This record gives sequence, C-alpha cells and structure tokens, in this order.
Amino acid sequence: VQLQASGGGLVQAGDSLRLSCVGSGRTFRNYPVGWFRQAPGKEREFVAAISRDGLGTYYADVVKGRFTISRDNAKNTVYLQMSVLEAEDTAVYSCSATTRVDWRYNPGAFNDYWGQGTQVTVSS
Repeated sequence: VQLQASGGGLVQAGDSLRLSCVGSGRTFRNYPVGWFRQAPGKEREFVAAISRDGLGTYYADVVKGRFTISRDNAKNTVYLQMSVLEAEDTAVYSCSATTRVDWRYNPGAFNDYWGQGTQVTVSS
C-alpha cells in the first residue's frame, strides 16, 4: 500500500488544521494507520492511531483532547483533525500503515508502510 500525507501549512497558535493520509489500493481498509511527527532535532514520535474499522482510536498524551483521528475507508483516507495548535506541534507529520497486530500498545509496530510527510508550522 502507498500512502500520501497532505494538508500541512503555516498557522497561528490556537488555530486548527486537518491532515489527510490517502492510501492506494482496495486493501487500504485492512490496515491500522498511525500518525507520527518529527520536529527538527528530535526523534519521531507517535501522535495517534486508528483501527481498520475506525472504531478504535489511540492518542499520545500530549495531543489527547486536541487532536482527533478518523478514517473514511470508502475514500481510502485517514484524517487527523488538529485543534488548539501550539508552537510545540510544529513538525513534519507522516502517516504509516502496519500489518502487525501489536500496534495498539506498541507504536513501533508501525514500520511497514510510510507516506511522504507534510509540514505543519505553528507560529506563536
């Protein structure tokens, strides 16, 4: 499966932004998908993940209550709705799909497919 992230941009603190991760192929619905981000000089960190059917969602503590992950399998798309953005949210955001079954408690399981990232810059 091939993934493509989009929707990034330059916003001000407190603004909202929605990212999209579009997957290719009819099998996209078979994969859990996660969002990750990497800020300059920092390691990549987990942001959120969603189950194949969209019923299970998981968030990093730093974004819980501000970010919402969802998916529309008919459109082969996973979304990341980001609200109340902070300067600390500035990073390149990427999406990933996995075939592993331990992804719910192991974000490192997302290592099978990666999409090109999209830059999110939040000015304070």
